[in-house]
Amino acid sequence: MKGDPEQRAVRLGEYIVKYGATVRAAAREFGCSKSTVHKDVSTRLRRVSPALAAQVRAVLARNKAERHLRGGAATRKKYSRR
Repeated sequence: MKGDPEQRAVRLGEYIVKYGATVRAAAREFGCSKSTVHKDVSTRLRRVSPALAAQVRAVLARNKAERHLRGGAATRKKYSRR
C-alpha cells in the first residue's frame, strides 16, 4: 500500500477499531507488513489523531490479553480433526 504514511495510519487505525482487528489481520487486509502496521498505529497515528490512537491502543491491548485464548483454540482445532 503506497501513499501518504499519515493517511495510511488513519485508515489502518479506523480498520482496527471498526473490526477489532489484530495487527496481522490489518496487515493482510492492507497488503503491508506487520512492522509497517505497528509503526503506523503506534507512532504516526499518535501524531495525526491522538483520539483514534487511544482507541487503537485499547483494541490492541484487548487483542494482546486474549491472544493466549486464540492460540489455545487454534491448537484444539488442529488436533481435534484427527
